Amino acid sequence: LARALVRTALADIEAPSADSETAELLTAELVANAVEHTAAGAPIELVVELLASGCQVEVHDGDPRSPGDLAARADDVHPDPWQEHGRGLLLIRTLSSACGHRRTEHGKAVWFTLAARPAPV
Repeated sequence: LARALVRTALADIEAPSADSETAELLTAELVANAVEHTAAGAPIELVVELLASGCQVEVHDGDPRSPGDLAARADDVHPDPWQEHGRGLLLIRTLSSACGHRRTEHGKAVWFTLAARPAPV
């Protein structure tokens, strides 16, 4: 559902927008993390902001704990192939223009931005 919402938001604008497939992938990662780390039945909110320079996506959840390290790390180049978790934040760090998190009144918001694609010539 989150992927479809992002796809629709990016398709509804006429100006060059961020890459929809990348936005969908990163949104799915953020939503999956929120679902995994938030109490069952707790609300999760998706906010898509269309910017002149691209888009910003935020996922709000009720867990105030930090989502992990969203800063680039030295081990990003060669992740452990046997590790079952941890690739979502790697994707977000690698594919987004910027990313981060902030505390909110009811938990936290984790976000990423994507730059606009160049206009076709």
